[in-house]
Amino acid sequence: MNIVPQITKPHLLSVEDAKALDLPKMTEYFKDHLNPGQLHFMKLLGFNKVKIERAEGMYYIDQNGRKILDFFGGFGSLAFGHNHPKVLEARIAFQNEQRHEIAMAFLSQYAAALARNLSEISPGDLDMVFLGSSGSEAMEAAVKVAERAAGPDRSRIVYAENSFHGKTKGVLSLTDSPLYRGEFKLVDETVRVPFGDIDAIRNAFEADTSIGVIVLETIQGGGGIISAPAEFWQELRALCDKHEVLWVADEVQCGMGRSGRFYAFEHAGVVPDVTALAKSLGAGKCAMAAMIARRDVYMKAYGKPNTALIHGPATFGGIGEACVTAIEGLNLLYDEDLIANSTAQGAYLLERLTDLKNKYPKIIKDVRGQGLMVGLEFQDFSQALPAMLRPVVSMLDEKLKGSLSGFIGALLLRDYDTLVAFTEYNRNVIRLEPPLICQREHVDAFVNALDDLLGRGIVGIVKDFVASQVK
Repeated sequence: MNIVPQITKPHLLSVEDAKALDLPKMTEYFKDHLNPGQLHFMKLLGFNKVKIERAEGMYYIDQNGRKILDFFGGFGSLAFGHNHPKVLEARIAFQNEQRHEIAMAFLSQYAAALARNLSEISPGDLDMVFLGSSGSEAMEAAVKVAERAAGPDRSRIVYAENSFHGKTKGVLSLTDSPLYRGEFKLVDETVRVPFGDIDAIRNAFEADTSIGVIVLETIQGGGGIISAPAEFWQELRALCDKHEVLWVADEVQCGMGRSGRFYAFEHAGVVPDVTALAKSLGAGKCAMAAMIARRDVYMKAYGKPNTALIHGPATFGGIGEACVTAIEGLNLLYDEDLIANSTAQGAYLLERLTDLKNKYPKIIKDVRGQGLMVGLEFQDFSQALPAMLRPVVSMLDEKLKGSLSGFIGALLLRDYDTLVAFTEYNRNVIRLEPPLICQREHVDAFVNALDDLLGRGIVGIVKDFVASQVK
């Protein structure tokens, strides 16, 4: 006789238990089970003192009912703001009708419709779609389809300095970060060039006929909001055509209307061979990503029955509710004219920040960006100090990189209820990627807060930050 073992349920938290967690308990669980090293930086910035209870539109709302203006935007994941009512409506209707989520064995009307919509939006013959859940997954799919189409004799891949394409092992080989690369054994068939340097790319193509793919962010996010002129992309397209190299455009962060066009590469009037979207494709409510390739590239890689499943659908790469969410988001992007709004509000934000740069030249070094993807770069710490202190402190500038942007980010949250983001490579840069629903009043609120903060002067900012650490 078989004896069925008795299964004892572990002590698990319920959904209501999770909702009710207070900050001390949240901190304990984060430290013990998530990332104790990250907690160190959260404490430095004061972010560990905030428990977000809900979010709506341009704002987070914390445990005290405080509204926090979101100019971080989840690194570009919140084009539609927090909990857009039409997105919620579409998701609730999907749930109430008990629609199917996993459609691996059958055709999915939702995945098919989303792929068709992405093809309709995408220029040229970018019309073959692979659906995934993250930017890294979409970029892995993009690099793989390009490598297979280029062929085994053209397996070398060009990537740019200060690039970020993801942390999964394949695209980590094209992510130019010693920190993220750690000591992992990465793909070594790669060639590194300066971003935006067409001569370096030309020389690489001419010197090495085994190069078959080039992978570039259209606007570098982690690099500090760095773009290249239209002429660069036009010359790149011509070079790729001449040398039969496939161009993969990473639009994970700068796509979905953030730059003022659906794809940032559209500003240059050119079309890549493969591109990738994620972040705001999930409309702020789910993880959704897509690779979109030219039909001839896709068919060369996976066009036969015996090759069709080499990189076939992932289990969750077309899950029903996520597809419905993305479909609703894409419609909203045009129905609410959010791409044009990104252009208008981005121009206004740059104008107001440029005025601040002129007002505080010893603190602000540069303002740059396209649409609502803006970088605010601060001077090295020594340059913001009184002249008598600069020679001594300048020797510490490299070690102090990111200090000033960190102080300002922390004080914007503490004193002005405003959230901003930072960048991986140039730590002196604050990254501004507010939702595309942003209006002039939100820009004014952010810039006025920053103006008031900078008016304290560098000594006052440092003093106030240090005081916040001892409370």
